[in-house]
Amino acid sequence: MRSRSVFAFALAAACCLVACRNARQEEASQKVWVGAASAPVNPPIGAFIAGDRQNRTFTAIHDSLFVKAVVIKKDSTTLAVVTIDCIGLLFPDVERIRTRAAARVAIPPQNIIVSSTHTHAGPDVVGLWGTDYQHPGVDSAYQEFLIGTAAGQIATAYGNLEPVLVRVAETTFGEPWVQNICNEEIDRSVTAMQFVGEDGSSVASLTNFACHPTFLDARYSVVSADYVSGFYKELAATWGGENLFLQGAIGGWVQPVDEGTFARALQRGRELADATVAAFSSSDTLQVEAVEVRSKRVRFPVENAAWKQLAAIGTIKRNIADSVETEVTWFTIGPAQFATHPGETAPYFGLETKRLMGSGPKFVLGLANDALGYILKPGYFEDQSKPHAEYLTSMSVGKPTGPILLKTLEQLIPQTPR
Repeated sequence: MRSRSVFAFALAAACCLVACRNARQEEASQKVWVGAASAPVNPPIGAFIAGDRQNRTFTAIHDSLFVKAVVIKKDSTTLAVVTIDCIGLLFPDVERIRTRAAARVAIPPQNIIVSSTHTHAGPDVVGLWGTDYQHPGVDSAYQEFLIGTAAGQIATAYGNLEPVLVRVAETTFGEPWVQNICNEEIDRSVTAMQFVGEDGSSVASLTNFACHPTFLDARYSVVSADYVSGFYKELAATWGGENLFLQGAIGGWVQPVDEGTFARALQRGRELADATVAAFSSSDTLQVEAVEVRSKRVRFPVENAAWKQLAAIGTIKRNIADSVETEVTWFTIGPAQFATHPGETAPYFGLETKRLMGSGPKFVLGLANDALGYILKPGYFEDQSKPHAEYLTSMSVGKPTGPILLKTLEQLIPQTPR
């Protein structure tokens, strides 16, 4: 009898252990896991400055540029969202980051999204701002450092994965100092997502807002993330964790009409951070049932002969002929939807993208996975009398780009209510 009792007790204990282990595994599978990391990516003094006129070089560092990475894992799907303080990284360099990161951690390359803040006080990573168009401004050693650092921060963020709660908030910002100087549509929305650890501390956040970081454009010769620096510092002081700024649809073009000083730039960045934090005062925890990623390679016709010529002479190190290949991605974190635009899209395309995404929180990431210049409404190519049309079209690959972008997003985004 005693042996049977001992056996029954042992069997019950084993069953209890299995049940507890299964419960823990089930609980773990229901969680969202997030890791984050960042590192400075300041260029050397003397490097060429991207934005505005050519042949300008850095004389000092005012505030640091960063690459910031957040890795999100839910069940069997993992994605990385990266932002870099630079004018805009081209698709071939994004591919290099993806390849290096995917060799180190289990993230499919197409699930790595790399966006740029578009600061005009960062280094030339494209080639257009050297001495002249025959002498590109890219520092190859710096470019290698930037790509390696970005891949490394993705790997570090992956290693920092921990279970989180997800919160989302929305507000508006920028009235009256952010304007579309082409006197057309503007989207002043701020959409933000915060990942909170089980101890209540902020692990990371993503904030999406559209405005050129050009307070300092052509006024100074120092390294700076512009108003984004004030945003970073204020959120770090308030929340801690890693905080990413995701640039929106700024083409056509959306910029500050304000005093161009360091003090004002940092003030506006702090105000954006304060508005973001205030929006979370009434936010609820987001239920994340799944994370989904869909991407599509697409070719845009190149109607601008200058783009072809710059690629042909090596100023832009990229295969640009009658068309150019890039990528468009749509992804979700629970009911929140994200869409990438491979350049500086006019606000019209951002608003149309949000319309396609329907209900729920919506993020439109401009300059994401590519920096193919301005993506404009077709009317700018048809009527050169429109405000700034001559310049804007000279910096665009062509008239069909915007419509093709929207058509591609229509194919990626499920056309059923979410």
